[in-house]
Amino acid sequence: MKTFMREFKAFALRGNVVDMAVGILIGGAFSGIVTALTANFINPILNVVTGSATYGLADVAGFASAFLSAVLNFLLIALVLFCILKAVNKVASLGKREQAPEAPREKTCPYCREKIAIEATRCPHCTSVLEEQPQEAVF
Repeated sequence: MKTFMREFKAFALRGNVVDMAVGILIGGAFSGIVTALTANFINPILNVVTGSATYGLADVAGFASAFLSAVLNFLLIALVLFCILKAVNKVASLGKREQAPEAPREKTCPYCREKIAIEATRCPHCTSVLEEQPQEAVF
């Protein structure tokens, strides 16, 4: 059972699955904005231009409030998804340990500026003898 839960966590928190879920939810909320824009602004304008309908001030206010409601719905969904993703990322990073930085494996030749192995005593590119700089003692 423990391995099953570990495998499910790895699957569910994988970047592609979470990104796809967020995309679907944001896309659904955005389609609500597009629908509200079409139903509450574009169609009434076309109705007025073609003469098939006339609207009063109360109708215009209703159209505007319906559109603003769709925009607010989108923003709330985006905010909730953001908070959920922050929590999911926090949970996913709980088991991970920070890795210590690796020791450098390369150095730069002071003569030709090519990358060479850190243990090299002679540059393989320009064949210069690499002398170690004596370290001054600090008192």
